[in-house]
Amino acid sequence: MKKTLFAVFIFSLCACSNNENDNAINTDIVNNSSSANGKNDSKLPEIKFEEEEFDFGKITQGEIVSHAFSFKNIGKQNLIISGASGSCGCTVPHWPKEPIKAGEENKINVVFSSEGKSGIQEKTITIVTNCEPATRILRIKTEIIVAETAK
Repeated sequence: MKKTLFAVFIFSLCACSNNENDNAINTDIVNNSSSANGKNDSKLPEIKFEEEEFDFGKITQGEIVSHAFSFKNIGKQNLIISGASGSCGCTVPHWPKEPIKAGEENKINVVFSSEGKSGIQEKTITIVTNCEPATRILRIKTEIIVAETAK
């Protein structure tokens, strides 16, 4: 049995081509609007946030807080936000569903519920757009204080 497996292995190695060009990658198939020389000649939208991280500071357990992340479309085409999701169910983003024209500003509102949580919390919000790159990450953080119960 071992000899048969060894023979199959050797045969497989011999059957493979030894031509170095067989493993070459053809760069003609790469389709990216940003060229290798670093120039971006595309007319895509571009999202620019005033801030990408927000700290709520200390809050009390059970409190619901929110923050609006302001942004501007500094690109040349309409910006479309196709989706936004929080890293857990306690973090819920609300984003504009209509296209944001070049030069216009808008906001993504993020609501965080501290129910059942304690200590330092850090959450992310993933934004999916028609920009390049297509995804952006926003961050929120807070320290949740648990109130002492009366005895």
